[in-house]
Amino acid sequence: MDMNEKLQTGQVEVIINRELCKGCGLCVEVCPRGLISISGMEINRRGYPFAQFDDPEGKCTSCTQCAIICPDVVIEIRKVEK
Repeated sequence: MDMNEKLQTGQVEVIINRELCKGCGLCVEVCPRGLISISGMEINRRGYPFAQFDDPEGKCTSCTQCAIICPDVVIEIRKVEK
C-alpha cells in the first residue's frame, strides 16, 4: 500500500497520507460534495482505517475544508497548473 493516496482530478490534486490518518471522519463530514470516505476493512500500519478521496467526475471545488479540519494535517490540496 502506498503511504500517500494521490488523486488528480480536473485542476485539483488531493494527497492523503494514509499512514498518518487516524480515520476520525472529520473530513468526511465537512466535504460539501461528499467525495471523502473512510476505508472499510482496510487499515494502515498503525491499525487505523483511513480517509479516501474519490472524485471520478471532477466535482472537487478545492475548498480545502478537509485539509483545514484535519487534526493530524494529513490532507494536502494543490491546484494543478496546465
